[in-house]
Amino acid sequence: MDDLQIAGLLGRAAVKVWPELPAEAQELLFKAAASDDGVIANSLATALHDRHPRTAYPPKPTAIA
Repeated sequence: MDDLQIAGLLGRAAVKVWPELPAEAQELLFKAAASDDGVIANSLATALHDRHPRTAYPPKPTAIA
């Protein structure tokens, strides 16, 4: 099995279990995948949020109740 096959298998597995991963694991995988590229990071974030809406961070409160 070559590196491309391994990457494909692990990538598909990560997308499949993404919502069940702890936030720390999601952040580590996201940062490794985006590699400090803002365009890729934005596209990846959009794709993940579209596929797994419950991974979206809740909105920050705007006022004290």
